[in-house]
Amino acid sequence: MAYDAITLGILWNRLISITDEIVASLVRTSFSTVVRESYDLSCVLLDSRGQSLAQGSWSGTAFVGTIPRTVRHLLSRFPPETLKPGDVLATNDPWLGTGHLFDITVTRPVFRKSRLIGFTTTVTHLPDIGGRGFSSNAREVYEEGLRLVPCKLFERGTPVLAMFELIRANVRVPDQVIGDINANITANELGSARLLAFMAEYQVEDLSSLSDAILSHSEDAMRKEITKIPDGRYTHTINAEGVDGDLTIACTIDVADDQIKIDYSGSSPQSSFAINTPFCYTYAFTAYALKCLTIPDIPNNEGAFRPVVASAPAGCVLNPNFPSATGGRHALGHFIPTAIFGALQAVLPGRVLADPGLINLIRFYGRKPEGERFSTVYFASGGMGAHAQADGLTATPAPSNICSTPVEVFESVTGVLVRRRAIRPGSGGLGRYRGGHGQELLFENMTGHTLSVSLFANRTRFAARGFQGGSDGALREVLLDGEPVDPKSQQELPPGSTVQFAEAGGGGFGNPNERSPELIEQDRYLGLSGVAAN
Repeated sequence: MAYDAITLGILWNRLISITDEIVASLVRTSFSTVVRESYDLSCVLLDSRGQSLAQGSWSGTAFVGTIPRTVRHLLSRFPPETLKPGDVLATNDPWLGTGHLFDITVTRPVFRKSRLIGFTTTVTHLPDIGGRGFSSNAREVYEEGLRLVPCKLFERGTPVLAMFELIRANVRVPDQVIGDINANITANELGSARLLAFMAEYQVEDLSSLSDAILSHSEDAMRKEITKIPDGRYTHTINAEGVDGDLTIACTIDVADDQIKIDYSGSSPQSSFAINTPFCYTYAFTAYALKCLTIPDIPNNEGAFRPVVASAPAGCVLNPNFPSATGGRHALGHFIPTAIFGALQAVLPGRVLADPGLINLIRFYGRKPEGERFSTVYFASGGMGAHAQADGLTATPAPSNICSTPVEVFESVTGVLVRRRAIRPGSGGLGRYRGGHGQELLFENMTGHTLSVSLFANRTRFAARGFQGGSDGALREVLLDGEPVDPKSQQELPPGSTVQFAEAGGGGFGNPNERSPELIEQDRYLGLSGVAAN
């Protein structure tokens, strides 16, 4: 069936509104702050072939490219012809899902008139998955927690009780974990009902033709934008902090007509610690970065990524072999857009951002003053890199778009006191446009119990680089009771101890001598002036 532009736009927007309602349901019914406050989640509608055609407007950037692949892995284990109404499939396998055990992908097949027409799928970061907990220190995935190979959580509408008992028996905060998994299941059920109502209203008998139209539109738009990039080979190499030594990410981009290939050959071998980035996550951030540079205003779906081909040698840090530990894969994976922007800055100077200060994930685990266990993640942001037309945003996550938990909520669910949260003046790199500033955070253990804190900090030795003559941002600092500690370690804080973070600033863009007097005065007036540390 052919769709005119107006009809296609209406139907497409309706599908996106359904995914937005799935997001709202997921947030309302989740038990953990990781989902409820930080929005570490994604919601997607897929056709019967497992192709994503609509994604929630507020979804994690990392999941843009992972969900369709995960669903197809699930369908390989449970072929479509074997599925029945009421089935619910799931996995958290790092190589099949989103790169680490802490994210669970839950999908529900949708049937109309006894025929499979699509899937509703959600991903959330669980508050715990057992094992050593969320940290960089594991040596193999076996240490990191419970790995769910593709499985059924519900079969024909009936819960598979053995799976829920298995999960509950292996996690530290079972009520929260099971509550969040049930929130995924409920949100997918809602999405299924809304999708069927949409099809009835618009007399859409099958999603295939509509899916083909949406994906083809996105693919054509992406190819058109790629042709505007001069054909050629572009390379960039960056350094990043490892656990047992520094690491290299090497990026080679080949542009030919309407296709773009990215290869990460030359990147460091896989690490013996939990910062390896499975290729599913590598591809997701590769696709995300290229979409930002080409068609950022077109809603996310799989069609946009058809012209994007990515590869990384097996056994490298961006494509580790099983059973490598991957819990902290974001600590390295978040550098991927930085590598791509660096490679393309010469030919797309008006579109790239200078290096960001990156997001900092801090995992807190312990007992509240009354003795109840908690396990949660606090997301702290560095500054975004500047670009050719404006300063970088201050204390804003990049490339991840995860929110930070409000201080009042964090304190109430943990018993940990946030002594200080403030902008870090002068941390953004200088330039014609200044990099975004990081923030300062000081946490005090007021629980009366020993508190475990897992650190994943990067940008502690390799600052966010400025582009086109801009200065680098300030380095990230981590202090325990005022003394520097290993930024990728697990620390035990006795009652009364403090952990402090000075978040990294983003890189500047352009010659600092060309910065307008008005912007200089504005920084001075707001108390944000200062010389960025390099």
